[in-house]
Amino acid sequence: MKRIEAVVVDNKLDGVLEALKKAGVGGITVFDAKGWGRASSLRNASEKGAGAQRKLNLKSYVLTVVDDSLVDKVISAILDAASTGSVGDGKIFVDAMETAVDIGSRQKGTHAI
Repeated sequence: MKRIEAVVVDNKLDGVLEALKKAGVGGITVFDAKGWGRASSLRNASEKGAGAQRKLNLKSYVLTVVDDSLVDKVISAILDAASTGSVGDGKIFVDAMETAVDIGSRQKGTHAI
């Protein structure tokens, strides 16, 4: 199993969710997020008082866990739905999952996802 986390531009979220459904993802969790990346610029210190601050960009954070066989399909789905080819489109992170447990059914492993 793999945990796939994607940080995407807020206005691309609906397209990403639809693409994940079509890719066969059974469940997702979405968070509102704010952050900056390498390409973010520092605001002028005079704009907000003393000290330069980075502007936090609004993003959506999408989390899902899938069987290993779906990883490439899910990554492609997110890329196709979220990429504009511009800096700031977001990131995808993939981690190995040791196990998952469905609280209601008590099933473990891939049966829990």
